[in-house]
Amino acid sequence: MIKAGIDLMLKAGAAAMARNFESRDPIAAQRELLATLVAAAATTRFGREHGLAELAGEPFERLYAGFRRRVPIRTYADFWRDYFSAGLREENGTRRLLLEDITWPGKIPFFCETSGTTAPTKFIPFSRAMFAANKRAALDMTACYLHRNPKSRLFQGKLLYMAGNTNLSDLGPGVSSGDMSAITLRHRPFYLKPFVAPGMAVSALPWEEKVVSLASLLLTDRSVRGISGVPPWIILLLQRVEEMGHRPLGSLVPNLELIIHGGTSMKPYRREFDLLFAERRPHFLEVLPSSEGFMAFQLLGEERMRLVPHYGVFFEFVPFEALDDRGVPAPDAPAVPLEETETGKRYAVILSTCAGLWRYHIGDTIRFTDRSLLFIEFTGRDKFLDRFEEKVTQGEVEEAIARLNQQDGIEIREFMVGPDIAERRHLWVLSVGELHERENAELERHLDASLRSLNADYATFREQGRIAGPRVICVDEARIYHWSKEARGKLGGQSKIPHIDPTADGELIRSLASFAEGP
Repeated sequence: MIKAGIDLMLKAGAAAMARNFESRDPIAAQRELLATLVAAAATTRFGREHGLAELAGEPFERLYAGFRRRVPIRTYADFWRDYFSAGLREENGTRRLLLEDITWPGKIPFFCETSGTTAPTKFIPFSRAMFAANKRAALDMTACYLHRNPKSRLFQGKLLYMAGNTNLSDLGPGVSSGDMSAITLRHRPFYLKPFVAPGMAVSALPWEEKVVSLASLLLTDRSVRGISGVPPWIILLLQRVEEMGHRPLGSLVPNLELIIHGGTSMKPYRREFDLLFAERRPHFLEVLPSSEGFMAFQLLGEERMRLVPHYGVFFEFVPFEALDDRGVPAPDAPAVPLEETETGKRYAVILSTCAGLWRYHIGDTIRFTDRSLLFIEFTGRDKFLDRFEEKVTQGEVEEAIARLNQQDGIEIREFMVGPDIAERRHLWVLSVGELHERENAELERHLDASLRSLNADYATFREQGRIAGPRVICVDEARIYHWSKEARGKLGGQSKIPHIDPTADGELIRSLASFAEGP
């Protein structure tokens, strides 16, 4: 009865919330947000050092010009060196991290430990203001879904949340850290607890045990209506459900109506989802959240995500061409606000947030496909294959895998590519499924042909012999996850296998290749 009543209440308010979302002026929202952020942080250490008080109250044009002039673009390493590391203490072998009035007013209560692709782990500040902003984003997305799907039974059941380990680390009085999804799950509003699965006991299990428990939950609890997580982990879970249920997936989860996915491109995994849901396909909605701020979500019936500039983040955009050969913008790189962006152009995203990140280079790149509704496509991380000056982007790498997965008898579930410096070629490690029936040489030809068609520089370099043909190593999917756990200490939740080796000399791809070919 309680669930049914809350369900009716949510649906009654969904239409109004959805109309409000659709009617907002994104440019006005961004202008107001920058003014609010600057005024809030004026008295912090960061605000004093950058003269933010002198900008407060200025019209947007003067405010933004002064803000861009006074505040350089920074990476996480810059923030850690200049601001965050001063709050780190080691007390009797215990780590303590306190940021109070440093880059954001008050004490930062949470730090998101990012999945990251390389050590060390990043500790991203997550303020109460950011928590509230993320909650508003989630509620707006849900309201829009319910409004566009009035027959939805989503909140007559549960949403299965594939979060990271919910055992948060204590960093001092009133301060904790962990996976962002785990922080969100652990501190969710009380009124959502009846609608979220699994319970804390299952959420805290080691990843391998958690997958089995989640599969058992899906098989026994028909009230699960939705799943939220990273595409490869959702696929792994659904395949485990089929293995344990001994029937096609559709008959095992007949009430599943929604899959919310994010964290990595869906392209390489689309065919596997099509195979899993051969008879009845649930709705799919993509989100672009991050530990630093909520950036975009997809509305039902639309093919792409919308940038959502309302939730505690002021956005700037640096043209992709202005990045250096490491995929990083200079401190004074040419950046533009949302109102000056262009359709079809690829940008690196720069964030200033209500958690105290200022002109922060997050490492994601996007392209606007429609300016009126702010449709975007996620084009990958700033990292790209460029050790031989070929500048192959992550989007092109993922498209090559997506094309490969369209071939009969090929089922690539996870992968990584990086440079083989000595041989001047790309080294691919492909995690394959049971459908794998091709020789490695054939896979190499397919990948080479795809990258030639997608990237003119790569095609030219191959013709000139400046890059040799790719080498492919195939490995069972369990082995690539075992490597991630053993070599990186990361598995499950929001932790992802990096699709492009982010190290300068191919260290990560060599490690994976050695593990794949080992005993």
